[in-house]
Amino acid sequence: MAALTRAQRSNVLFGYDGTKENDPALRWAVEEARLRGLDLMLCYCWHWPYPSGHVDAGVQAVFQRAGENLLRKGARRARALGAQGKVRTLLRREPACDTLVYESDDAELIVVGSHERHRMPAGSTATELPSRTRRPVVVVRGADGGHGLVVAGVDASESADATVGFAIEEAALRECDLRVVHGAWEPGAVPESDLPLFADKAKLFQARAAMLEKVVHPWRRRYPKVHVDVMPLLERPREALLDAAGTADLLVVGDRGTGSLDPLLLGATSSAMLHHAPCTVAIVPAPRYAAQNAA
Repeated sequence: MAALTRAQRSNVLFGYDGTKENDPALRWAVEEARLRGLDLMLCYCWHWPYPSGHVDAGVQAVFQRAGENLLRKGARRARALGAQGKVRTLLRREPACDTLVYESDDAELIVVGSHERHRMPAGSTATELPSRTRRPVVVVRGADGGHGLVVAGVDASESADATVGFAIEEAALRECDLRVVHGAWEPGAVPESDLPLFADKAKLFQARAAMLEKVVHPWRRRYPKVHVDVMPLLERPREALLDAAGTADLLVVGDRGTGSLDPLLLGATSSAMLHHAPCTVAIVPAPRYAAQNAA
């Protein structure tokens, strides 16, 4: 395991729901906290099934006790899975996404599970959270793994540096290779000055390869033991990344790319990866992992 080259926040924040389907995500959160030397915070949010003005202290006490019991069970499970730092718990009567955003100030990253194997429902925590928080969000999909590969999806936007930074950290911690992929065929999301490149595929490939090398170079120097492959592809980003994700343990993408207009929404490619990628997906906000700001 490689030591990171910057200071970290105090914990890995995990959205816990106590279900069997949530266990792969708990495993990931435990491993993430162990590799980074951080505490693990298990957060469970219980839902009040009555109208907001309804008051029933007895029923509320029952829900609270059930939540406390569930969190104790989760903490025991986390320790059984190898948690080495402190395992703390947090019980809230609030929507899960609101709570995770609010509690993320001290979190290095947030881990949540996905119960869906394909497209996730609109409004789920896994789809809503990445667009609302300024922390990386790891959405764990199933228990597959063991490929020894992290894939980073990079475009020509300012988020590229942050994406590669988080991805190479994960590769270093997990002793994996890193593959940096860029689907270059995106004429609808480039400045007008770049449009002539699409009339000459050789020039387009050369320009995008140079862009990737510029982004990757400082991170290669910072983590020289990580094997990094750079892959500019003359394909649409969605197809390029879904193909690469088929042999990855983790796919890392930015929250918004060159074509994103609404600051409250994920970029189209990032959203597509959340819904369709076969592996765990990390969504990384732009400013947090800039190489020039790394300690």
